[in-house]
Amino acid sequence: MKKLWDFGWGMYKKHEEGINYLIFGFLAFVLNYVLYFVFADTIQMHYIAATVVSWVLTVVFAYWTNRSFVFKSQNKDKLSIGKEFVSFISARVATEVLEVVLMYLLVDCAGANDKISKLICQTLVILANYVLSKLWIFKSKNDSNPTEGGE
Repeated sequence: MKKLWDFGWGMYKKHEEGINYLIFGFLAFVLNYVLYFVFADTIQMHYIAATVVSWVLTVVFAYWTNRSFVFKSQNKDKLSIGKEFVSFISARVATEVLEVVLMYLLVDCAGANDKISKLICQTLVILANYVLSKLWIFKSKNDSNPTEGGE
């Protein structure tokens, strides 16, 4: 049993960022989806308004989890954290616009079911968010200058 644990822990540590992104991305997805249902079905909001409101609440959760548990940001000073937060929000706004446009195209133009469309859109948004977070927002200082301290 210890060997299995050691193997599993070793695999987790080797792929920690990706696994954590999947875990917290899944939790953000569930939160977004549940909030969408609450706003769209329980409160009877229009699907676009429900999409936007669920996004606003989910993005706060996503910033905290991405910063703390996925990319483990080392930014400590207010200016760096501010830039990081603005970059995060900017990227999320761009992917939210993508989601709203795709929802409109799928639901209004193509006549697709809004719940299935939401699932498709969320999958694409999660992928886009990871790429933007990895390559732009939470890029470590070492990533920006790979030869630092070298020859």
